[in-house]
Amino acid sequence: MFCFFSGLSLFAQSFTNTLPALSPAYPELPPTFWEQHESAIIVGGFAFLAVAFLFLRVWLRPESKIILPPEILARDALTQLLRQPEDGKLLSEVSQILRRYVAAAFELPSGEMTTVEFSAAIAGNEKIGAELAQTISSFLRECDERKFSPVNSSAPLSAATRALELISLAEKARDRRDACPTTK
Repeated sequence: MFCFFSGLSLFAQSFTNTLPALSPAYPELPPTFWEQHESAIIVGGFAFLAVAFLFLRVWLRPESKIILPPEILARDALTQLLRQPEDGKLLSEVSQILRRYVAAAFELPSGEMTTVEFSAAIAGNEKIGAELAQTISSFLRECDERKFSPVNSSAPLSAATRALELISLAEKARDRRDACPTTK
């Protein structure tokens, strides 16, 4: 009997070792999209990132400030003050506008100065000229007197109008200076 079972096991093994009928082979798989276009996708991705970076950089950059000449800034500010009532606040604003203009136009040192210090600075500046420096100084002193005076004068100073006239005189002085350069 042992022989019978061993023969049966051999028969079973030979039966399981036989291959079933094979179906036809599949054709070769074509390359995938990535395999076909790998380099183009990588180059295109970097190009897209570069364009997006440049777009965001241009779009998010701060706007450049337009720097206006000091005479335009001063005239605009003084024109807005022409119709306002003349009080200490207006006189203070007019004198500050005129000081900023003179400092910027004639390249004076920046910083807060009293009227006496400012008058000394413009008197010593060759670019302004003695006559214009004296006129500006007297106007600033008159503004200070009216600002700090306890009694209001009945005659208005017309500070904004006079400051506009002083700016016109200063611009003429600058034009003359630019037309006739000094030789050293």
